[in-house]
Amino acid sequence: MPASDVSLNVDPVRLTELVARIFASVGVSTNDARTVADCLILADLRGVGSHGVSRMPIYLERLRKGLVNAAPTLAVHEIAAACARIDGDNGLGFLVARKAMAEACARAGTYGVGVVAAHNSTHFGMAATYMIDAAKAGYVSFVFTNASPAMPIWGGRKPFLGTSPFAFGAPGGDGTPPVILDMATSVVARGKIRRAAQKGEPIPAGWALDADGNETTDAQKAYEGIIQPLGGPKGSGLSLMMEVVAGVMSGSAFGGEVGNQYADFDRPQDVGHMFVALKPDLFLGEGDYRTRMGALVSRAKGQPRLHEHQPILMPGEPESMREAERRRSGLPMSVEDITMLEQEASRAGIAFVADDLALRSAA
Repeated sequence: MPASDVSLNVDPVRLTELVARIFASVGVSTNDARTVADCLILADLRGVGSHGVSRMPIYLERLRKGLVNAAPTLAVHEIAAACARIDGDNGLGFLVARKAMAEACARAGTYGVGVVAAHNSTHFGMAATYMIDAAKAGYVSFVFTNASPAMPIWGGRKPFLGTSPFAFGAPGGDGTPPVILDMATSVVARGKIRRAAQKGEPIPAGWALDADGNETTDAQKAYEGIIQPLGGPKGSGLSLMMEVVAGVMSGSAFGGEVGNQYADFDRPQDVGHMFVALKPDLFLGEGDYRTRMGALVSRAKGQPRLHEHQPILMPGEPESMREAERRRSGLPMSVEDITMLEQEASRAGIAFVADDLALRSAA
């Protein structure tokens, strides 16, 4: 974010504790509140502010209105030895997704592959969160989700598809980082347009159309209009795939019927997800995967550079480097987000001032 927007460099540990306490104040269990806080702050640490603490007010509002279940019972239904389906019980998507990925990895550990569908869920934040979980556990993964309409089917002019991410993760090889690919199927994640609208900032041309189908750089008009698919029919096709895999197959809402958490206050969202975990050495001898993966990454990084001063990085590596730096030096937070935290803490009856979050030296 621009330096002028930064109010304070905060301690991620203190911020996590505060966010968890705020969610606990609306009926979320202590453990679940900590999971939600971890997921939100991880997004901010990795530079994905569109999916970080700035989203707290809408999650909290829906919890307070009873539109999201603060204490869901996440029932796991065995479909086959390697497959399961989870009823999210209209709980917070972070909780549903983390459990579903853990179930997929457990099955992959036994059978080589694990596939878990989830329905009756809600927005689950940053898809990379769950691929990082899988990579740390030693598994290759795919994460699929559908979302509320924001993007047209190719050739259409009304929102129909979600800006659902295409998400793939893989453990690194010998001495190389994991690959964490988390990309929207739209030109840009919808959350970035929402953030620009909140700040009254323009967006680049080519990101979106207004409600009348005209190109716009007005973030508010763009948010109320339609977001352009990534690569035209390619992004539209990938998002349609999400509707099939995460929507139709999971038993959740699909085809333009997923609820918009910011606009639909008369019903649950019924978001669908699909998680696939693979044992990386499933087809190889033990250890071969890491050797071969290390060679792939090393060869990729060793390619001639377009700009000699700019290193070749793997998907997810810039975010990982940013996370490491922010854990050391503090997480920059905007004036707007600090103000929001003060308001939400006050509403929760938590005494808090911004300086409580300040990163302190280890002197």
